[in-house]
Amino acid sequence: MKRALFPGSFDPLTLGHYDIIRRGVTLFDEVIVAIGVNSDKKYMFTLAERKRFIEKAFDDEPKIKVVTYKGLTVDFCQEIGVDFILRGLRNPADFEFEKAIAHTNRSLSEIETVFLLTAAKTSYIASSIVRDVIRNNGDYTKLVPDSVRVK
Repeated sequence: MKRALFPGSFDPLTLGHYDIIRRGVTLFDEVIVAIGVNSDKKYMFTLAERKRFIEKAFDDEPKIKVVTYKGLTVDFCQEIGVDFILRGLRNPADFEFEKAIAHTNRSLSEIETVFLLTAAKTSYIASSIVRDVIRNNGDYTKLVPDSVRVK
């Protein structure tokens, strides 16, 4: 069984994340969306909210599992027996950043990183942009799946 871990903070889940996850399911038997917990980071949404957004977005897809984790992503992959990390690339800057992480992960483990290019229609979307739109009362609903709704 080929399983991939798609790690991130998902603060919040965007249509870009959604696209990568949906496409990842066609490549792997299971995609584990792993919400990293970083106590030094300040999030807009609670861990429970972020997990709920993702679970609701994929409640029709049994091949997608949502978990939380702390620590190094490669350590978590080894702990749960996952051989692949799935990552999305929006632009050349993402590639350079993700390439460095992939090389580091590969030097620490046998974990392979698989990159998917984001769809052109979602390549401009970043969680930080979505948070800024929300903070400024803009229409964020065009940037996130229907499961992501602010009260």
